[in-house]
Amino acid sequence: MPREIIDGITDAIGGIFDNPVIQLGIQAAAVYIVILWFAAAYWAYRDMQLRTDNPILPYIAAAFIVIFTPVFFPFAVFTYRVIRPQEKIGEVYERTLAEEALLAEVEAIKTCPTCTRRVHDEWIICPTCRTRLNRVCPNCSRLVGLDWSLCAWCGKDFERREIAAVEALPAHEETSRIAAGAERARAALRAATPRTMSRPTSPRTAAPRSSATQDPLPER
Repeated sequence: MPREIIDGITDAIGGIFDNPVIQLGIQAAAVYIVILWFAAAYWAYRDMQLRTDNPILPYIAAAFIVIFTPVFFPFAVFTYRVIRPQEKIGEVYERTLAEEALLAEVEAIKTCPTCTRRVHDEWIICPTCRTRLNRVCPNCSRLVGLDWSLCAWCGKDFERREIAAVEALPAHEETSRIAAGAERARAALRAATPRTMSRPTSPRTAAPRSSATQDPLPER
């Protein structure tokens, strides 16, 4: 009796699968799974191309999906999503550009080479440590850098002798101050010395002085 029941159930199931509609549905499901299988392999290939510059890794990712067969390829897709690079090449490039832009912005902030304080581009001298930052072009009176060989505004060529003259100016000023101090000291010394000696007088001028000092004889 139980065997007859089992045989009846088996015949019923066989009749269901023998139905052309059911067979068509099974074939369509199998084709759909196979399409998903190859589509997952192609997706892994394209996704790996966007995440690495290595030309071999995309083929390895696609082969990894194919090896798992149409039955177990969902596990391969899950494993691939875990071990793949987290960032795409475009995202890495954008992040690198943002970091470089931030670094360039920080470097664009001008600082004093001596005290590293923030200074303005149009300042000539640092107000903190008095370090010379720029100079004025003698031709157009615009600010130019200390390391410029010519003026970018008017094309004035800064010759070396002019730079040497500017650098030697403090030495000349110091020499002038020393000479002026010595001259004032000599003048003060001459003014403080007493005049003990008189100039000699000539015989012509001495005679009238002696006669002028004698009293005239009284007239009789």
